[in-house]
Amino acid sequence: MSGPAPIEMQDIAAAARRLAGQVRRTPVLELAASELGTSQPVALKLEFLQHTGSFKARGALNRIALATLPPAGVIAASGGNHGAAVAWAAQRRGVRAEIFVPEPTPAAKLLRINGYGATVVRGGAAYAEAFAACQARQAETGALMVHAYDQAEVLAGQGTVGLEFEHDAPDLTHVLVAVGGGGLIGGIAGWYAGRAAVIGVEPHSCPTLNAALAAGRPVPVEVGGIAADSLGARQVGGLMFATAQRYGLGAVTAPDTAIRDAQRWLWDRLRIVAEPGGATAFAALLCGAFVPPEGARVGVVLCGANTNLASSGIEP
Repeated sequence: MSGPAPIEMQDIAAAARRLAGQVRRTPVLELAASELGTSQPVALKLEFLQHTGSFKARGALNRIALATLPPAGVIAASGGNHGAAVAWAAQRRGVRAEIFVPEPTPAAKLLRINGYGATVVRGGAAYAEAFAACQARQAETGALMVHAYDQAEVLAGQGTVGLEFEHDAPDLTHVLVAVGGGGLIGGIAGWYAGRAAVIGVEPHSCPTLNAALAAGRPVPVEVGGIAADSLGARQVGGLMFATAQRYGLGAVTAPDTAIRDAQRWLWDRLRIVAEPGGATAFAALLCGAFVPPEGARVGVVLCGANTNLASSGIEP
């Protein structure tokens, strides 16, 4: 039996046309080489400026835009960011949303979800438990499931980040992307299709892509650490992994201390407030988990900012 098909460029281009005028084209900020001690400038894709504070709005809206919506509306499980995005997209379409989240979901993310009018159901210690409860509820209601990272429409929507990044920074040779379940990196890798090396960055305590690459298939891992609310899926999705295999994605990990240091660097130098998951890709560059080869032109996706200074430990 054949496995899931990788996401293709044409799917992402179609999603970009569909989402035009509905999502923000987030800017790119170029850091001089002297600011980071690198041999080349580094381009930052400021995707945390997206609606709902993360890239998730793209995939959620693309999934909902393509569907025939049932009377029960939409349903999703989330560590927080995806839930806010689904709630926002449902509100735009005028349908109800029910979002299942684990108990440790940060207050900043719960406020986001509630603010878009969704019904929030809390339960379980991690995303996997919330997703199981969500599946059971979906079977009862018939609501449209919007998966956080393993649906083709979701990956195609997330891939529009890559489309924009290549257009605005066309000389990139390497793109660093944080990985949880893999929806964002799967979409971005599908867009670049090998024209740039796409590198996954994971916390040491959430090594889903590293484990999958070592095993040759998605496998469950134990997850934890400061970025688990956004990068705490227990394994990468099948669609993402098919794309990873096609384009030979690499992956590195960064410790929680480096992620916190990256949050502080972004705040101190740029006045950017990034959540731990949003700063994870940048952490790999700062701590040396990823060392650019000679002549490389590196881009980094800063993918989420649903946090606050005090809870991030970066309050001056």
